[in-house]
Amino acid sequence: MTERLRAAGFGPDTNDNGNITRQRWKIDGPPKVTLDFLIPPSTDSDQAGQLRDIENDFAAIIAPGLRLAFLDCVKVTLDGLTIRAEHARRKVRVCGAGAFVIMKALAFHIRGENKDAYDLGYVLRNFGEGPATVAARLKPFAKAPEVLEARRYLMDDFESARHVGPLRAAEFLYGKPNDAAQADTWGAVRDLLDGLPE
Repeated sequence: MTERLRAAGFGPDTNDNGNITRQRWKIDGPPKVTLDFLIPPSTDSDQAGQLRDIENDFAAIIAPGLRLAFLDCVKVTLDGLTIRAEHARRKVRVCGAGAFVIMKALAFHIRGENKDAYDLGYVLRNFGEGPATVAARLKPFAKAPEVLEARRYLMDDFESARHVGPLRAAEFLYGKPNDAAQADTWGAVRDLLDGLPE
């Protein structure tokens, strides 16, 4: 993997302290491109957010729910310039909205980032016809351990518009609580939960 990355001009990125980040690689452009590498948990001792060593200078972030991204995925066509300014058109698989919401629910519960709560609500409100469309994508996987765990977290973190999930989503947008934004996020999550089979 690292041979191919280096051949394309990529190298390990650095964090704000100047330390190498083995899980994030970059190419200095133009355009500047960074890639974050994720891997699903594979043992009971794997913890979300920790690094799994792949090679000496290459690692991936352990991301609960990532397995679902290979089950709930969609093909999209990318049409434009490569990092070498060549025109290309390719079909690629990307994470579907159902798997994305599950991963964001797990991530939010684990790390509590405002952006995770906002992203979750945004996708629920804007993908397809809304939460019912996302719930339909999740129905084939409704009994998967990751979905069941995320469902419990969503029920706890988004129990009301005043709970941590909706509040953090509003804080991401406005830097403070906002009743309308909180209600929108709470309602979208409740609609998703109502659309999932028991």
